[in-house]
Amino acid sequence: MSANTTHFESSSNDIAHASTPIAHESFMAKSAFSRNRNGADPARRRGRGAGLNPSGRFEQYSRDVFDDEWQTLDELPPFKTQVQVENARTIIARNTSPDLHFDRSINPYRGCEHGCIYCYARPTHAYMGLSAGLDFESKLFAKPGAAKLLRQALSKKNYQAKTIAMGTNTDPYQPIEKKWRITREILEVLEQANHPVAIVTKSNLVTRDIDILARMAEKNLVRVAISITTLDRRLGRAMEPRAASPGLRLKTIHQLSKAGIPTSVMIGPVIPALSDHEIERILDSAKSAGADEAGYILLRLPGEVSPLFRDWLLREYPDRYNRVLELLRSMRGGKDYDAKFGNRMRGEGPYAWQIGRRFEIACKRLGLNREHRQLNCDLFSPHLSEAQLSLF
Repeated sequence: MSANTTHFESSSNDIAHASTPIAHESFMAKSAFSRNRNGADPARRRGRGAGLNPSGRFEQYSRDVFDDEWQTLDELPPFKTQVQVENARTIIARNTSPDLHFDRSINPYRGCEHGCIYCYARPTHAYMGLSAGLDFESKLFAKPGAAKLLRQALSKKNYQAKTIAMGTNTDPYQPIEKKWRITREILEVLEQANHPVAIVTKSNLVTRDIDILARMAEKNLVRVAISITTLDRRLGRAMEPRAASPGLRLKTIHQLSKAGIPTSVMIGPVIPALSDHEIERILDSAKSAGADEAGYILLRLPGEVSPLFRDWLLREYPDRYNRVLELLRSMRGGKDYDAKFGNRMRGEGPYAWQIGRRFEIACKRLGLNREHRQLNCDLFSPHLSEAQLSLF
């Protein structure tokens, strides 16, 4: 999964160079929550979600940050967003998971500047020799050749159209999309081919592409889900520091639905003892904004996400730390996470059952999920403008 690289966009380095594919700062903690010794200085990580930057799990060496009493830590610059080009060879990822309603997806970017502390995609940065912590949200990879690769994939004779999902790993409308516009180029190809697409995002930048999405919606080729974790601005800013505010996401639902684009709300994730009391309020607000469907996912803490989330919880909500983990483990077989198919999205046990029933009752009361319309695959016609012409 390594990438051919060409350049970085950055005005400063984050730390003294190390012998890794991309120099980065890491923190190996004797205590997972020792912020003074192993956590990044708050001034350096301002606007970021993670407080740690542990070495990737495949790395041979790790680093320990400490104060040598010469104020050398004060010389380290703030973490700045860097974007590296990835020359991908394919763009459509396939999956066979029984928990997912799609079998293919596209991710225009690796890493996500939104910095959501609970993001289950964080561990994937280890495959790039980077950390799931601050690296994941500051050292990003863009795939500017995505549209060309997509044309080639759709033009293959044996390709059969099924809904392509976007936003399943990292957000296709994260801030760097404003400049790179890779997601828009992908949508242009999908529109030309009359290929269905389902999008999940936390960003209001999706409204930039209403022109394309509205035309696709007329042919039943698109659905957009806006992810809302909380309506509490303080909690939202702490958990999702560079994502759109809750109010702006509700406005996005309104703008999309007003344009005739089928729009749903995704409560992802539901966090016990922190945001689960907001389920009904989020659904009510989303319905008023124009959403016609809804879904939810229980908090998932795979691999490196668990220590990052626990460190964050101790920093931001220390009074809820024990209660959140106690309830979460009651739904995960006594562990922080259980990846078993069938319950990894919703959990199990009495508390998980209660969350599910509350969600269902609220949806029924509000008239959400009355019908699940399948996107149209029958109109698909491959875009062949860049395909090799036949000799006969």
